Amino acid sequence: MSTLGNASTVGARVKRLVAGTVALGAATVGYAAAIERRQWTLRTAEVPVLAPGTRPLRILHISDLHMLPGQVSKQRWVAALDDLEPDLVVNTGDNLAHPQAVPAVLRALGPLLDRPGVFVFGSNDYYGPKPKNPVRYLMPRGRKRRIYGARLPWRDLRAALIERGWLDLTHVRRSFPASGQTVFAAGVDDPHLRRDRYVDIAGRTDRSSALRLGITHSPEPRVLDAFASDGYDLVLAGHTHGGQLRVPGLGALVTNCELDRSRARGVSRWGASMWLHVSAGLGTSPYAPVRFACPPEASLLTLVPRPSGDRKSHRETPFRVPSDVR
Repeated sequence: MSTLGNASTVGARVKRLVAGTVALGAATVGYAAAIERRQWTLRTAEVPVLAPGTRPLRILHISDLHMLPGQVSKQRWVAALDDLEPDLVVNTGDNLAHPQAVPAVLRALGPLLDRPGVFVFGSNDYYGPKPKNPVRYLMPRGRKRRIYGARLPWRDLRAALIERGWLDLTHVRRSFPASGQTVFAAGVDDPHLRRDRYVDIAGRTDRSSALRLGITHSPEPRVLDAFASDGYDLVLAGHTHGGQLRVPGLGALVTNCELDRSRARGVSRWGASMWLHVSAGLGTSPYAPVRFACPPEASLLTLVPRPSGDRKSHRETPFRVPSDVR
């Protein structure tokens, strides 16, 4: 009887443990899907990339909207970022998640389109999302078979952005004014789809410019190395979603590109002279609408002169802005 009683007690404990684990898992998924993925967050960082004596320059970095037509809360929150009065807006792609989402993206960017802005596109501007096995993201990249969704109206979005005055930097080098200073900038098409042709923009940068800026959707090391070799001060990228599901104390599990996990979001050094900022983005695939320990974000980067001493210093602070969550 004693042995049977002990076995019964152990079995009951195991059942309670399994039930508790299932309940915790369900609660975590519920939180990640219903709450955190709508906790619109503004991340701020101060990055020392300008020449000594140069006035600070404020860049609003927006990426990975993955917009659906009915995402009103996201549209309103992004439009309200205009109140930050950035000197330059940089959009690093993956704006669309639906064939009819172009008007929604334009509503979101609305007032920001009256400010200087530049952009490149990502894979989810060209192709719609498709259901995918989440295990794919843990597989070595070389073993993955590319899955393309329906073609999206990226040309309509491009035309609308250009009509409002934003510059398409896809395989283009341009100089333009921002807050009374000259920015030299260049970009590439999405390296995640291997559409990048860095050779089209290769060459040393304009050293007389206040800022030498590179932009790309996916922060593939081969592209970052090329920007660094040509003398860019700062590269902005998206694509990683910050890992999307992060483990507290461990960070991102994957980046969905060749970038190391420690750089999945935020500011870091790349080489001796260049800085990198990777946005965790504002959206998710409609087939994986969850975020955990990685709220959706836009970033306000304050670029300041390089210090004469330690050139590796920067300050970075995430904080939440009140949002209309629906």
